[in-house]
Amino acid sequence: MGEPTGRELTGRKVFAIVASAFGVVIAVNITLAVFAVGTFPGIEVRNSYVASQTFDVDRKAQEALGWQIDPAYDRAAGELRLNFTDAADLPAEVAGLSVLVGRPTQAADDLRPDFIRKGADFVAAVDLAPGYWLLRVEAESRDGTPFRQRLRIHVRG
Repeated sequence: MGEPTGRELTGRKVFAIVASAFGVVIAVNITLAVFAVGTFPGIEVRNSYVASQTFDVDRKAQEALGWQIDPAYDRAAGELRLNFTDAADLPAEVAGLSVLVGRPTQAADDLRPDFIRKGADFVAAVDLAPGYWLLRVEAESRDGTPFRQRLRIHVRG
């Protein structure tokens, strides 16, 4: 066996090693928690009680429209395309459209592209980075019925 190095592993050294390891873990957790809270607003509606008063009526009116949305993103062309169809699988009669495009976990990349009707589709020029994106679609029918839907798309890298 070799000669002892003269550095003895004492209780104080073991405590310092263990305390340092826990300190690093705690510091990383606090840092991640601060970033998580700072990048996600967390607010869906300002007053959930008021929003709940008309929820069932709004839901039934939206279901009566029978609309479906098929989203598609063409990365080469830089175009986001939304195809609205009604219950008969015909182009839906959309009178107004607003779409919030953003990441599911943060608000920093949120944008509201301008959509132009091209045939049966609504098309907007946007440059989306690879990854998952959330579309918050708010549309209105010709008779004023609101339509709201969230869609997820994945942009391949």
